Amino acid sequence: MGKEEKDKLRTYLMGIVSNLPECPGCYQYLDETGIIIYVGKAKNLKRRVYSYFSKEHDSRKTAILVSKIHDIKYIVVKTEEDALLLENNLIKQWSPRYNILLKDGKTYPSIVVTNEYLPRIFQTRKINKRLGTYFGPYSHVPTMYLLLELIGKLYPLRRCRENITKETIEKHKHKECLEYHIKNCKAPCTLRQSHDEYMEYIAEAKEILKGNTAQLERQMLQRMQEHAEKLEFEEAEAIKRKYLLLENYRSKSEVVSNTLHNIDVFNIENSEKVAYINYLHVTNGCITQAFTFEYAKRLDESDEELLAAGIVEMRQRYNSESKEVIVPFLVEHLGSDVTVTVPQKGDKKKLLELSKLNVLQYKKDRISQSDKLNPEQKQVRLMKELQEALKLPTLPMQIECFDNSNISGTDAVAGCVVFKKCKPSKQDYRKYNIKTVVGPDDYASMQEVVRRRYSRMMEEEKPLPDLIITDGGRGQMEVVRKVVEEELQLSIPIAGLAKDDKHRTNELLYGFPAQIIAMKTDSSLFRLLTQIQDEVHRFAITFHRDKRSKHQVASILDNIPGIGPKTKELLLRKWHSVKRIKEADESELAAVIGASKAKILKDSLADANEKS
Repeated sequence: MGKEEKDKLRTYLMGIVSNLPECPGCYQYLDETGIIIYVGKAKNLKRRVYSYFSKEHDSRKTAILVSKIHDIKYIVVKTEEDALLLENNLIKQWSPRYNILLKDGKTYPSIVVTNEYLPRIFQTRKINKRLGTYFGPYSHVPTMYLLLELIGKLYPLRRCRENITKETIEKHKHKECLEYHIKNCKAPCTLRQSHDEYMEYIAEAKEILKGNTAQLERQMLQRMQEHAEKLEFEEAEAIKRKYLLLENYRSKSEVVSNTLHNIDVFNIENSEKVAYINYLHVTNGCITQAFTFEYAKRLDESDEELLAAGIVEMRQRYNSESKEVIVPFLVEHLGSDVTVTVPQKGDKKKLLELSKLNVLQYKKDRISQSDKLNPEQKQVRLMKELQEALKLPTLPMQIECFDNSNISGTDAVAGCVVFKKCKPSKQDYRKYNIKTVVGPDDYASMQEVVRRRYSRMMEEEKPLPDLIITDGGRGQMEVVRKVVEEELQLSIPIAGLAKDDKHRTNELLYGFPAQIIAMKTDSSLFRLLTQIQDEVHRFAITFHRDKRSKHQVASILDNIPGIGPKTKELLLRKWHSVKRIKEADESELAAVIGASKAKILKDSLADANEKS
């Protein structure tokens, strides 16, 4: 699009904006093909839409959205609450490209009570409101199975799939099945149980599914007492068994005080591209619905905007009529008949913390699933996390870590391990014998190795690392910095991994002067850094052990002409030590290594004894 066309389009759009009403409503942005690409709500339509065109946007995503707007439509409503509801409905209707998108990646199971003459209760993942009443969905499947098990023990309802109607029962077209004989069903299809009694069972089962167990318990207790007063002890005992089953279920499912009734609880956990929102519905102190869902973010939406959209969507979806909503921060425009509570303590605070626990677990599970399906995505995520934590200028595609190993300065060595895209690149590992340092001086040894490593990489014009990590604290970081920045004039970020008194990695250091970078020890990034540190330690100490072992097994046999490694191995396998080899007869030696080598060996050992 040329400059003249852009100016003409802007004039057209600003003409629409200047005539917008200053009242609540929803606005719709359309692209050049007339497709709605964004829907928004506003307390003041004119002021909100004008803000898109009156300034340069810091967010690249918002700037792109504005560049694609070719037309503006709007709908006026009476209140801000109406605008929020309308926005939610328009987003669901048009699925605009730049609006947040509810991701239903997984269908959770629900429990259905069918509309049949003799209703059935079972789990399903298919929703067809004409077939029955649905309860759920249940994101925590064990809770759903617990409910079905409870209902099965309380009420012997039919489980068959036969088409049973009032007419077929009257015509005696059904017979008792095995379920009747094992007492799982009372055979209402053969009138062994009345239709009214069966429907009472269904009504009570629905109350349990709604979470109204406290009221049901009170009714059972009253009926039990009535039967006892009439000396109908068998009937009272049958109700008592049901009462105890229900009480046991309540003790497992009740998480807070049973004074809390008909409350919705929401919590949110945000990430770069996705927002996770947890929804709990509480009835009589019991959680009757628990569901975590995610929104794919399109622009830089705030937590308040995301949570408000999530609350409206979930309350509509599950027909919630709760008059109180518990949230972690204030959310506006949910309606004058809804009380928004941000609890600071007590049972409501416990519910909010439980919701937070659920949303964090869901986020962790989703990330874990995503990492398994796409390992490269996990690597990029870890690199971005490290870049953000250390404020690095570039993504740390190549990380190098150094470590020294020696015993009182003897057999001093060092190792360098290389991680590319968060994976060990073993072909790039390097071993170094310390050449210029005498005695146990870790700082000088580290400087020698770093100097040799990056001087050579500069000479060979090899790509330098994006991050250097030292296996040590502030001292190691400073000596490395002096070589890298002052001597070699390189600009490579340097971090350090420090250990606690129990020799366990406990903190990441960065910057000069070095600062502790806050990081959870159970996070994937911390585990990666620990892996890098463990790997460089293993590599350096293995090299040191190999070098020390060669010195320990060196003997006089190494200096005898004609006695090679294989002959030496045969001798040591037979006699185990040089002393025993010296004590052996020449004939015994000849039997193992041959006569000529046996004579050379005996003569060389005799000469060595005379010199000593």
